[in-house]
Amino acid sequence: MTARTPSNSAMDPEQIKSMLGAADLPSLLAALAHATGDIGFAPRELWLDPDLALQPDGGWNETQLARARELAVSGLRRVTASTARGDGGRDDALVAPLIDWLTGTDLDDDYRAMLAEELAVTGDLRVPEPLTGGAWPLNGAAGPVDHSVAIIGAGMSGILAAHRLQQAGVDCVVLEKNRDVGGTWLENTYPGCRVDVFNHVYSYSGEQRPDWPEYHSSQPVLLDYFRDCARRWGIGDRIRFGTTVESLAWDEEARRWNVRLRTAVDGAGDGTDAATETISVSVVVSAVGQLNRPLTPDIDGLDDFAGPHFHSSAWRHDLDWSGRRVAVIGTGASALQFIPHLAKEAAHVTVFQRTPPWLIPRPVYHEPLAEGLLRLFEIVPGYAHWFRLRLFWCTHEGTVGALRRDPAWTGPLEVAVSPRNDEARRLLTLYLESQFGDRPDLLAKVVPRYPVGSKRVVLDNGIWASTLKRPNVELVSDRIERIEPEGVREADGRLHRADVIVYGTGFRASEFLMPVQVTGRGGADLHEEWNGDARAYNGVCVPGFPNLFCLYGPNTNIVINGSIIYFAECATHYVVECLRLLARRGAAAMDCRPAAYDRYSARMDEHNSQMAWGISPVNSWYKSPSGRIAQNWPLPLVDYWRQTRRPDPADFELL
Repeated sequence: MTARTPSNSAMDPEQIKSMLGAADLPSLLAALAHATGDIGFAPRELWLDPDLALQPDGGWNETQLARARELAVSGLRRVTASTARGDGGRDDALVAPLIDWLTGTDLDDDYRAMLAEELAVTGDLRVPEPLTGGAWPLNGAAGPVDHSVAIIGAGMSGILAAHRLQQAGVDCVVLEKNRDVGGTWLENTYPGCRVDVFNHVYSYSGEQRPDWPEYHSSQPVLLDYFRDCARRWGIGDRIRFGTTVESLAWDEEARRWNVRLRTAVDGAGDGTDAATETISVSVVVSAVGQLNRPLTPDIDGLDDFAGPHFHSSAWRHDLDWSGRRVAVIGTGASALQFIPHLAKEAAHVTVFQRTPPWLIPRPVYHEPLAEGLLRLFEIVPGYAHWFRLRLFWCTHEGTVGALRRDPAWTGPLEVAVSPRNDEARRLLTLYLESQFGDRPDLLAKVVPRYPVGSKRVVLDNGIWASTLKRPNVELVSDRIERIEPEGVREADGRLHRADVIVYGTGFRASEFLMPVQVTGRGGADLHEEWNGDARAYNGVCVPGFPNLFCLYGPNTNIVINGSIIYFAECATHYVVECLRLLARRGAAAMDCRPAAYDRYSARMDEHNSQMAWGISPVNSWYKSPSGRIAQNWPLPLVDYWRQTRRPDPADFELL
């Protein structure tokens, strides 16, 4: 995943104009300063205002923009000349001050260190040190084990965990139910499927790719990325495909996990023609994700429908849509991606909406990366990294404050939780009015009545309005009464006839580690302990279940169009450090203490209660059946980085 070979030919004014027109100037100047070793390319006069971070070019005025362009032209000519001569002036000592400059904030050392890891312009800073002080499996584990660590799942988190454990010198096996890596990017193949996070952010910090074909790449591109990472990292031989984990049982005497598996005879699936076995491991890492168990709505008559009906994650590519009447239930992120495609092929599409989503305008949502930007990635060393860092900062830290309740806010909490949140509501309402102003019947249905951020926002480039305005599309916002053989009947008695029903109703996000049966110390059942309301200390550990570590666990979901990969990287680092603690102490296992678990859960609940998603009663996959926010992380990202640097021995019982 390397950039294209740069050309050292001199740039003419038109080339420079094209590149600057496509550039993000703040990150470009930071890259030029770093590449040349000249801090003058990031002058104090252009110090960014963090309150204007999301505006184009950091909110600079015309005078500042003119100065920025002047510096960029000078820097581009200097970098090109240095490349032609075969020399360069990169100064890594400038990384920390340039991070402050690019964020417009005098950051503390922890924040700079965390962002430097995300930047990774000097190399992969998250490579773990090899474990020392003991060999795995450790003493105290009675009898032989098949593997030191078993990782469940070869999606984004599982691939990463195998890579980092391999770097740390820990033996591991990856148990994957599918026939390939990729997780959700393997399983979801519906038309229009793509990532709703900028690709330069949705990638591993140590495996960045400068030549993404689009700003928000499609499912096949993402799948190829994860396949390529697994290949480059050499973990393919560690993966057992077609292997489903049925149960985990803690052996208290041996202090290890017995893992019951069902493996297809041909290794290509988990069908009935399968062999069962039990393996013994010291540690289990769950990398099963949150968005992998389809949620089918609880509607009367669901199985009475006479035609094909399926969830979007099990797309029927064999169907011919021409001439068909299609009913789509749901208007979440997946539905808004595939409905426009159905509308172009089917005779008629009826869209059933329970709650409208807030739409965030993103004109480049379906666009290829601008040629000028790709050219800059080629010729400016490290620019893709600095570009990624600014996106990382702006798409979470620059916006999450707008979702936190302001105690001084006196407006109705039903519509906003702070002045910034209310301003976001106003701006996004104006966007919807600009899209649907000529259709007041639709506008009345698409404007949400809850605070921005209470549920997942959806990116839009105008395609949603153009789809709903098509003569063969109808948006229904009334309650569904039941499903009948001929179609969907709404509460007022009207029957919407359909030949096919597609459920775009999301996933059972709160059902962590399902359907695996997990039995811990004293015969405790994990799912009974959770009782539908999953919690985990640091999002990773649960008392009574030693050496069981969760990735993308409870309360580690990033909300504001940031990358969940960040949380996977932090949690994976924490798992390695937990194993390091065991190695140094000569212990076989570690079990989180209930007091630490309870304190942590209370902290998550307290902070989530002050966020838009915790205040609003609107339905959302962020919540467990009890109404608790079981998914979301409510604090600055650096807080999670800090608490996952290393385990606190006082919070664990060593066995």
